Amino acid sequence: MDIHRPDLAVKKRRRNLIWIAVGVVALAISGYALSNLDPPAPSVARSTLWIEAVKRGDMMREVRGPGTLVPKEIRWIAAETAARVERILVKPGAKVEADTVILTLSNPEVRDLMLSAQAAKVAAEADYAARKMTLESQYLDQKATLATTEGDSEAADLQAEAEADLNKKGIISDINFRRTQLTARSLKVRLEIERERLTKFDQTMAAQLAADRARIEQLDNTYQLRRRQSDALNVRAGIAGVLQQVPVEEGAQLAPGTNVARVAKPDVLMAELRIAETQAKDVQIGQKVGIDTRNGIIEGLVARIDPAVVQGSVQVDVDLVGALPPGARPDLSVDGVIELERLNNVLYVSRPAQSQQETRTSLFRYDTRASRADRVQVELGRASVTQIEVRKGLTEGDQVVLSDTSQYDKYDRLKID
Repeated sequence: MDIHRPDLAVKKRRRNLIWIAVGVVALAISGYALSNLDPPAPSVARSTLWIEAVKRGDMMREVRGPGTLVPKEIRWIAAETAARVERILVKPGAKVEADTVILTLSNPEVRDLMLSAQAAKVAAEADYAARKMTLESQYLDQKATLATTEGDSEAADLQAEAEADLNKKGIISDINFRRTQLTARSLKVRLEIERERLTKFDQTMAAQLAADRARIEQLDNTYQLRRRQSDALNVRAGIAGVLQQVPVEEGAQLAPGTNVARVAKPDVLMAELRIAETQAKDVQIGQKVGIDTRNGIIEGLVARIDPAVVQGSVQVDVDLVGALPPGARPDLSVDGVIELERLNNVLYVSRPAQSQQETRTSLFRYDTRASRADRVQVELGRASVTQIEVRKGLTEGDQVVLSDTSQYDKYDRLKID
């Protein structure tokens, strides 16, 4: 007969639970090991990669920026008075001389004011001439009075001297002799007064004539202003060059100060470059610049650096010192390369895609014997337009992948076919 053994069933169930637990632990360990395995290195065609060797030597730091050629000498011509545009005689693009009339304006009031100013000036000049003649006549009268007084004084002195001897001999009484001396002294005092009066009159005449001349000068300035405003109704170029703009139309009514034409010298150009604000900090006045016009390179020097940042860039003005190539003209789009400094005996490499100066990044170092590229940490230094300094992580002669490898960011190794 069968003997009922409940302990065997318990042992069997316990044994099954142990095996299940062991299986779960084994699966967990296997999953953990598989999750920590490096993904297999992807294969990349050698022809699709940009690979270059790290070099040691001198590196020229440069910055690049787009820009345009602009005239160095530009003259905006503005309306001096309110006026109406009568005729436009010259169209934009035409060559003009300094006295070329570009357009004519009209304002009858301006001519009337000029004629009034001219009449006032002429009247003032006539008044000045009449006053000068009157004062000169009075001055001569005063001089004549002074001369008469001098004669009387000298005659009185002579008479006093003659009567002195006669008085000593008793021929002339003392009272008559004293009367003669008193007359001589009185004439001397009058003579001094007349001399002082002539001096004062001379000063007064000079002051009056100076005041009249100042008034004439003021009226002349007013007349010259009115005359210039009248002449400005015929708008002239002012400089020899090319007429670039005439931003008005015939029949338009203009306010004073309205720009009516722009003239520039097309053979004297400069470049206005836009340099990224992160790179403009190293740009200095006097640095050499190469301006690429797509038809030749023009040499230049940094002349001015705008202190303001506009839309992430800084304007740098460049004076051109080289000959202009054919086709160089105002508003031509150009590229400029500014030479910042020369770095001596440094490690450098062509600038990798999306690299920034003074940063740490990772690059793939190519092993030609193993046909693979391993990721290495690299510290980059100062950068140029096409090259960048290598401070740590690479040595001279290392082959580095410089093309964009962002699609392989999760891999530390590439297989190069």
